[in-house]
Amino acid sequence: MSAISTANNKSTLQNVFSFPNPVNEVAARIVAGMVVALSLATIFSGQSWLMFVLAYGFLARVATGPTLSPMGQLATRVLVPALGNRSKLVAGPPKRFAQSIGLAFSVAALVLYFAVGSTVAAYSVLGVLTLFASLEAFVGFCAGCFVFTRLIRLGLIPESVCRECLVDFHPNAE
Repeated sequence: MSAISTANNKSTLQNVFSFPNPVNEVAARIVAGMVVALSLATIFSGQSWLMFVLAYGFLARVATGPTLSPMGQLATRVLVPALGNRSKLVAGPPKRFAQSIGLAFSVAALVLYFAVGSTVAAYSVLGVLTLFASLEAFVGFCAGCFVFTRLIRLGLIPESVCRECLVDFHPNAE
């Protein structure tokens, strides 16, 4: 394999396994609405296998943004264009953090249901996930983004992770 071919393959993998920055808030809210729908479908239908679909979606979005996420692809390629390509750009790192929290909740629900055998606990975790996804989808409040900003202020996440966030969270920052 030539050096150019190796560099192209590395570049392709980096493109696939990257998270967009900035993120289209409109697409993010649409995905959150799909998470609400899938979570409620799981709870009310009793089709617990749907938790795997939910967890995969979060894992795909954490790892690749919308690239390997069916919900992300539907939102960015179909629904946002159908809405006239509406766009509101926001910083990517807080959204990735929020997706990571969603991944933790969806995996916790899977473990509670399939490993522990507690339907009530698993569906309760999905209920909390549904609440926060609803806030994002319908109100535009991203709880994960809120926590991310507080972690920056506390110095637990370095400001260098999200320079764009500095203006939003530190009005005197350059």
